[in-house]
Amino acid sequence: MAKIKLNDLVLRDAHQSLIATRMTTADMVGALEMLDNIGYWSLEAWGGATFDSCIRFLNEDPWERLRTLKKGLPKTPIMMLLRGQNLLGYRHYADDIVDKFVEKAAENGVGVFRIFDACNDPRNLKRAADAAKKTGKHVQMAISYATTPYHTKEIYAELAQKYAEFGADSICVKDMSGLLKPYEAYDLIKAMKAKTSIPIDIHTHATTGLSVATLVKSAEAGAEMLDTSISSMSMGTSHSPTETIVEAFKGTEYDTGLDTKSLLKIAAYFREVRKKYAKFESSFLGADTRILVSQVPGGMLSNLESQLKEQGAQDKIDDVLKEIAVVQKDCGYIPLVTPTSQIVGTQAVLNVLFGRYAKITTETADLVTGRYGALAAAPNPDLVKKALEQNKYDAVLTTRPADSIPNEFEKIEAEAKAAGANSIEDTLTYAMFPKVAPNFFKNRAAGPISSSEFAAAAKPADSKPTAKESGASAYVVNVNGADYHVQVRPEGTIAIAPAVTGASAAIPAAAQTAPASPGVNAGNTAGGGTMINAPVAGTLLKQVVAEGASVVSGDTIIIIESMKMELEIKATAAGKVHFIVAAGQAVQAQQPLAQIG
Repeated sequence: MAKIKLNDLVLRDAHQSLIATRMTTADMVGALEMLDNIGYWSLEAWGGATFDSCIRFLNEDPWERLRTLKKGLPKTPIMMLLRGQNLLGYRHYADDIVDKFVEKAAENGVGVFRIFDACNDPRNLKRAADAAKKTGKHVQMAISYATTPYHTKEIYAELAQKYAEFGADSICVKDMSGLLKPYEAYDLIKAMKAKTSIPIDIHTHATTGLSVATLVKSAEAGAEMLDTSISSMSMGTSHSPTETIVEAFKGTEYDTGLDTKSLLKIAAYFREVRKKYAKFESSFLGADTRILVSQVPGGMLSNLESQLKEQGAQDKIDDVLKEIAVVQKDCGYIPLVTPTSQIVGTQAVLNVLFGRYAKITTETADLVTGRYGALAAAPNPDLVKKALEQNKYDAVLTTRPADSIPNEFEKIEAEAKAAGANSIEDTLTYAMFPKVAPNFFKNRAAGPISSSEFAAAAKPADSKPTAKESGASAYVVNVNGADYHVQVRPEGTIAIAPAVTGASAAIPAAAQTAPASPGVNAGNTAGGGTMINAPVAGTLLKQVVAEGASVVSGDTIIIIESMKMELEIKATAAGKVHFIVAAGQAVQAQQPLAQIG
């Protein structure tokens, strides 16, 4: 039996890191038989951001993806990445949701549960670990790796011991940013082996250029499993090439026993597949040593780039990477992995755009006030004070966050059925992403998007001009059989979304053409009212007050979702609110959302 076993990440983390998690199931199916015959210990193929991406971008049922992959991989266990009490969402769930999700994941095809918590808080992992043990599947508990004054090999070794006591079948060191250095990996594994005898798996990214050497030293230190990705989907923000590691160990005591020629056929297949997703490619294709300071995970980099493009701030990437280090420290030196990487990254973007903590997301406020779990170090007290005030919390939470969440499956099941769910799996999809799932249920019958449409959707030939309105060229753009009405307008002008039904105030003509000033408030309009603009691009999530309600300056009137985080929009004047954009509509930065007065 080979001393070193490999997990290939091509079906999950590799494309999450390189092409923003956009690979379709159809593009995976053609390689399944080849992958299944290699002899991998497992194939990581589900969980992480794939679930979100399926329903948000691909019109795919993630559960159907899992069943399809299981059918095509009868010999190789499917590994999923599970965020402990967060499951696959961005909040903590009640224990009954955790139990049901894990049960259904096992039934539909998961053979290995890799379970982690961004805070490394054992309280957030115990329930998911217990649920996974009940299924009889392999339970691998992961340690989120970070390099801070509060993360040492001794602390990590104690965590490994704790997870072994939970019943873990193996331990994973999850180095999501490529920070684990070769000789530090050697010392870390030796320290962990002194505390526990269960197998150790090393997961590291190639982002900083350290990964191949780190995997070699990890094997020498006694790690039994290593994570790699087939070469055509490796390196950059992804992982070490599978073939490289196989060849490095060939003929040694660490020989994997895998056949390089067979691997090269898989590499050739995905080399062609990758070309279809060129528009999503990360620009971080070499070794980026800036990450040794910013600690940004590989999967976050490509998403961070696209998020900055949405905000028209592509040139701010270096500033954001520097600010991430500041925010991470202020948030108690939290390891950067989903969801904390998204929370810290989004907050860093807002800090760069508007000033440090001038705008705080709901999730940042929850993080520093204990709603995600115990932090490694004390967070910035000024930030905590702002967070408590913003979210109207009495105090920092010190108990297990899920202890304050009553069982919620029955309530969510009723909501999900009303939104179009027709199975327990659908209910769990709704539980993970209640704002996205209803639209997916509505459009599911149209079938998954083909990867060929990513290129086709961008072609001018796909659009047809319609009548011009208010000086802008209006078009209908057809994407995957659905018409989307868009307007092309002169740079520097503001597009006005249709008013919600019942809005009594017309939008002054001046607001339709005048450039917006920075910030939320675009200032007084020609009609004497105060316009409230979107500070960033996103989706209007909720109107907090009723149409026509009287508010005072500082009242929260709208919540928008931007970069997967929630941001409160506050009134900047007193008066009656008249909404311009309805809940659920996409908005651009500086687009008017409401008028006061």
